[in-house]
Amino acid sequence: MEIGNMEFKIYINGGITMERVNMPITGICSFAKYPICENLENLDADIAVLGVPYDTGVGFLTGCRFGPRRIREVSTHYSRGDAGFYDPERDEVFLGAPVKIVDVGDADVVHGDIPKSFDAIEYAVSKIREKGAIPAIMGGDHSISIPIARGLKNEGKVTVIQLDAHLDWSDAPGGQTLGNGSPMRRMSEMDHIDEMVQIGLRGLGSSRKEDYDAAKAYNSQLISAKEAIRLGVEGVLDRIPVADKYYVTIDIDCFDISLATGTGSPSPGGFSYDFLNDILIGIAEKGNVICFDLVEVAPQYDPTGATTRVAAMTMLNFMGHILKKQEKNQ
Repeated sequence: MEIGNMEFKIYINGGITMERVNMPITGICSFAKYPICENLENLDADIAVLGVPYDTGVGFLTGCRFGPRRIREVSTHYSRGDAGFYDPERDEVFLGAPVKIVDVGDADVVHGDIPKSFDAIEYAVSKIREKGAIPAIMGGDHSISIPIARGLKNEGKVTVIQLDAHLDWSDAPGGQTLGNGSPMRRMSEMDHIDEMVQIGLRGLGSSRKEDYDAAKAYNSQLISAKEAIRLGVEGVLDRIPVADKYYVTIDIDCFDISLATGTGSPSPGGFSYDFLNDILIGIAEKGNVICFDLVEVAPQYDPTGATTRVAAMTMLNFMGHILKKQEKNQ
């Protein structure tokens, strides 16, 4: 089954035809109303949007399993189809034809079954990459970045860029090695994961000193939110090593709490929308982004809906600049 924004004719009694407009409020809630691909074996796209409605890794405020569905719903407001998005500040059109973006639905997670869920996530990511598309993933809690990274094991060396209020380098709190506080440590143990850059760190008690020491021993580049703002966008980008391939993981709590209350661990002192997106634009222009995720959106904690809108627009903006870089390199 496929749906999209393109107009098509329908036939009513005696051959009368109408042009279907397909407004944002109508139809099925795929991400930004992009076509749906239900079988990854048939995938033919530049970017494949994948939902991961999983929050078994959360130790306190759950609910980000509902993130993908709500982000999809909100994103329909911004559907533009083949026309793409015109940016008047850059005088450029992003995500317009012939760009191909599809929504491949959700990874087949099973709540309470961590191994099965992680296998399903890893499979989906690896299959999307096998088909030559870039996975754009909506979480879900941050533990999903562990199987996402596993799904990139055939890519050779991959540099990871994390945008997050938290270090996520816990080892095994309470014996749990696969929680949402541990993805960066787990990735550091994978042979194909190369350098790491962690941007936006802040807040009392966000990690233990020994976790910071372990991250430094790995030689991860640690940039606090205050340092990032002091450095400015270009200064932050200068700290990111040149690499053949980047995997970018975005925790919604990298944004300031005023923009993103809908998450399990919101934190004041975070980034503005423009600052964070300028960093993402710089990353897209710097190198080859082969995968990204946006995690920890828990919509029930934000009755205004602002968090899901920030998430949807951040994804669309990043997707546009990733593909624009590819277009310019052709």
